[in-house]
Amino acid sequence: MKTRFFVASIFIAMGSVSAFAQPAAGTTQRDVNQQTRIENGLKDGQLTTAEAGRLEKQQSRIDRLQAKDLKDGKLTPNERAQLTHAQNKASRDIKVADTNAAKGNPDSKSSERMQADVQRNVNQQTRIAQGVKSGTLTGQETGRLERGQARVDHKEGVAAHNGHLGAREQVVVQRSENRQSKRIFNKKHNAAMAPSAS
Repeated sequence: MKTRFFVASIFIAMGSVSAFAQPAAGTTQRDVNQQTRIENGLKDGQLTTAEAGRLEKQQSRIDRLQAKDLKDGKLTPNERAQLTHAQNKASRDIKVADTNAAKGNPDSKSSERMQADVQRNVNQQTRIAQGVKSGTLTGQETGRLERGQARVDHKEGVAAHNGHLGAREQVVVQRSENRQSKRIFNKKHNAAMAPSAS
């Protein structure tokens, strides 16, 4: 009898964590997917550095929207719909940039720098998404991390706006990425956990 109660308690707790995690996990996983598409476009020459910069600025706006929506720790249906709309538009814009006539040179130093920066975005967004799914990140922590990710994406967009990402510009972006990486680690390893009651 005690075993059944224990197992039932685990399932109830898992279900209630997913009350926050499910909608937030969907939006954070889309961040991962879209950053991956940008990186792949750079690697195969379908995206120029300037196009990737514009797409990163758009990702920055989405991250800021996520940060604002998660400030109170949860996503309402209206907030979810607004995020989905913004992410759908970004997805279409990635596809348009990926299939237009403009071609990038994936072997140029500028593209290689941008590829490295976007790969960091993929890694950091993956870490955030994993924290949401596991419950090691609360909604408010996720919002704060998305605000930090917005700053990183914006710096990448500004640095690449002219189609060239220089070594000095990359250093500025990397400093921001390093700060964001530490914030993700600290938030995932603190005592706060996503609420298990809803």
